[in-house]
Amino acid sequence: MRGSPPRLVAPPGPAADTCADCAGLPSMCACADCGAEDKLYEKGRCARCSLRRRAAALLSGGTGHVPGELAAVFEAICSARTPRAALNWLRAGAGAAILADLAAGRAAATHEALDAHPRPRAAGDLRQMLITGGVLPARDEELARTERWLAALLESIQPAGQRQLVHAFATWHVIRRLRHRASTASRPRTCTAGARREIKAAAQFLTWLTTRGTPLAGCRQADIDDWLATGPAACNARGFLAWAAGQGHCPALEVTRPARQAGTAISPGQRQELATRLLHDDDLQITDRVAGCLVLLSGQNMTRIAALTTSDVTTCGQDVPVRLGRHAAPVPHPPGRLLLTLIHDGKPYTGIGSRPDSRWLFPGLLPGRPITPARLAERLRALGVPAKAGRRAALTDLAAQIPAAVLADLLGLHPTTAVSWMHQAGGDWSRYAAQLAQTAITNHEE
Repeated sequence: MRGSPPRLVAPPGPAADTCADCAGLPSMCACADCGAEDKLYEKGRCARCSLRRRAAALLSGGTGHVPGELAAVFEAICSARTPRAALNWLRAGAGAAILADLAAGRAAATHEALDAHPRPRAAGDLRQMLITGGVLPARDEELARTERWLAALLESIQPAGQRQLVHAFATWHVIRRLRHRASTASRPRTCTAGARREIKAAAQFLTWLTTRGTPLAGCRQADIDDWLATGPAACNARGFLAWAAGQGHCPALEVTRPARQAGTAISPGQRQELATRLLHDDDLQITDRVAGCLVLLSGQNMTRIAALTTSDVTTCGQDVPVRLGRHAAPVPHPPGRLLLTLIHDGKPYTGIGSRPDSRWLFPGLLPGRPITPARLAERLRALGVPAKAGRRAALTDLAAQIPAAVLADLLGLHPTTAVSWMHQAGGDWSRYAAQLAQTAITNHEE
């Protein structure tokens, strides 16, 4: 039977151990469609069968026949983990209303139509359902949002000469770089915050020059020094000025980078206390325990953790290798056990239209998408785990024990970043080589 377990009715009373079918009694709570003994939802049907009927009515436009291109979406809705939540979504959800318009032909099933919809959040959620169901092709949503943001920004820039400069810089330098990154990266999202800051700084710098009565071609180093004094965000114009000089719009000018602050890190004792709690407190959700361990023990950031897939985790004897960088890093017991538990018993997709066979290690609410880094960091903060400060403590500890090249390969760090962490930890190559030599001598003497 489908649905909830059959209700025990015989013998009457709290000691009942037999269902109505086995006792030969008529059941008053059997679904008229599937026959499962369950709490009925409407007209003698359980919630699961009611969901199937209502979803078919919505996607068929009243004809009872669901179009082939929407069959996968129909099955995804019907297989919702909580059918009553899906029924509520069909009844009152804004995304369901948009889906009904698409099924009836009143709206086009295209990315452009969803972009222009007056309910952008509902349209965005529905978009992921349609992508998962094969109705729409996949696309990089962060890149698409940045392109729409750029179009709105360009409309606000005056005069036309400045708008053309910003448009050329954004299109042929910044957005082009983002598209290349999106086409080659394995992550589900493209980070666009830095690109937006560059474009916005270019527009603000040109406006600032206009207020001084200085054309870009007449800009000199003294102007740049005055611009940099306007605030810490002024250095974001560095990329624009380098591009403009390369295109012959201005002379080569120097924009000094501000001193980068390393930030604070939690103490070794606090790190150990938090890691111990995550490893052994079974009352915590397995998702939070694994994510916190990856921060405190492996120095991973939220973006990389959220992008992990089940294929990144394998088993090899007692260890559980996890691919965080170029090579898989063995994770010993007990964090390795937590990883396997997350894969086998972790929280599945709960959103409407989600598929149960998710490849993401940390699935999100949107179909086919992992949890967002911001949401993952929020969950860890609720447990008292500061993601950034915890990661700094982990990387400082690891960099003091592992050479930079190995650290970069295992943790997916840029070599320059790994060397920087090694210097912050007080390590260097000569000390590491000397330690290796001393260990080899000791082992030989033993």
